[in-house]
Amino acid sequence: MSNSVHPATPSATQPTVFAGGPRLLADVGGTNARFALETAPGRVEAVLVLACKDHATMADALRSYLTNPIVTATAPDGVRHAAIAIANPVNGDQVRMTNHHWEFSIEAVRLELDFSTFLVANDFTALAMALPHLSVDEKQQVGGAAARPGSAIGLIGAGTGLGVSGLVPDHGHWTPLQSEGGHVSFSPIDEREIAILRFAWRSFEHVSAERLMSGDGLELIYRALAEQRGDAGPALSAPEISRRALSGECALCVDVIDAFCGMLGTVAGNLAVTLGALGGIYIGGGIVPRLGEHFARSSFRRRFEEKGRFVDYLAQIPVYVITAEFPAFTGVSAILAEAMAEQG
Repeated sequence: MSNSVHPATPSATQPTVFAGGPRLLADVGGTNARFALETAPGRVEAVLVLACKDHATMADALRSYLTNPIVTATAPDGVRHAAIAIANPVNGDQVRMTNHHWEFSIEAVRLELDFSTFLVANDFTALAMALPHLSVDEKQQVGGAAARPGSAIGLIGAGTGLGVSGLVPDHGHWTPLQSEGGHVSFSPIDEREIAILRFAWRSFEHVSAERLMSGDGLELIYRALAEQRGDAGPALSAPEISRRALSGECALCVDVIDAFCGMLGTVAGNLAVTLGALGGIYIGGGIVPRLGEHFARSSFRRRFEEKGRFVDYLAQIPVYVITAEFPAFTGVSAILAEAMAEQG
């Protein structure tokens, strides 16, 4: 059932435990669902990663986690309060996943599992809520100056798709944006990118930013650049393209990653000027954090700032790559804590 366990390391100073018992936190994607128990503010234990395909429904996956011996030992009296972040729009009670077959009613799952509280939030909304809580060790700055306190923050992340969100300050609190900004139209800035766009148009009437800034997008860029060179080459998956680029063994793959990073720079810069994100732009998702120093040396930062008269404006805005292992837990914990505080 379980694929990995990450027990927490006890600290010398234990925070106060929750009066209502441990809280269940989850980060659910199209492939894997990550679960944990927050036993006290900021203390996360019993992290398990379950494959979505191994469970027929969301309720089945939750039940599988809750009945794991590690979980029952950590929460012997059960779990009453839970919140999950999910890679899907969340509008109302009914949730239908885009990249997986699960479909469920939030209230029906709450009743089935006997939760007092069960909240479901979009994964990038939850990730956005984590941003103010990330430590200096959980993010890597790529250019720019210091973040301006009390200013809007932008969030973008390439993985299975292209997630976009942000935070807007509101009288001492943060309001997360529920955005579908990954589906804005892709905007090329040079001949190479125009050629990539034309290649994509053969298969897609509308080419969004997500179409290229994602795992599938890396493969699409690879095929487009291979055709431009008259070199079909072997079909490669996104992870293999990244691996060959980082090892330097494939010049075409290096160019694919460079094109990807440059395009992402343009998209991130667009988000920065749209939001006025002087509080910084954060980059999550599964692709960029794995690129390490290659990303820092890429054309990303130059392209981020290339906005004509606004180059000086963008040069001040810091960009941070999120390096925290489970940042969505931090965000969904904040959402749950806020909701429970409002309930009294």
